[in-house]
Amino acid sequence: MAHVELSLSEPAGPPRHRADGAGPDGAAPHPAGSLDRWSAAVAAADEPCLVLDVEGGIVAASVACHTLLGLGAPGGVVGRYLLDGVLHLVDFTAARRLLPEADIDAIPPLLALTSGRQARGLMRVHDGAYDVTVDGIAVPLRDGDAVVGSLTFFSAI
Repeated sequence: MAHVELSLSEPAGPPRHRADGAGPDGAAPHPAGSLDRWSAAVAAADEPCLVLDVEGGIVAASVACHTLLGLGAPGGVVGRYLLDGVLHLVDFTAARRLLPEADIDAIPPLLALTSGRQARGLMRVHDGAYDVTVDGIAVPLRDGDAVVGSLTFFSAI
């Protein structure tokens, strides 16, 4: 059987949090929402991943995501809409035409936002010099019952 000892002592400095959950100044702590928590995780992630807000704006993208999708300097696309000159999608034909507007809403990061469900699919991204085909799997991010964004992981094919 495990042996546990508990020792109580007086704090050495001012309390960090009060018993009622408030901070030392008495203000209630601001709870981080799902979007905030995932944004912090994605910004520090080694994997190629991306967080969008409910409007399709980029909230966070990992360095690996910038590299894989040709997004430029890390952090440079935060605040921009995913398809507003950030991500150039082409179709899977030999001609590699820009993806039609009707098909753009079906890419995993955006489909997870609109459907509120997990979405997975292949995308071909053009970065001026080359095309890369990626498998994207996206899930909606929620605060309570409301979809507030999407989280997408990418893998080169």
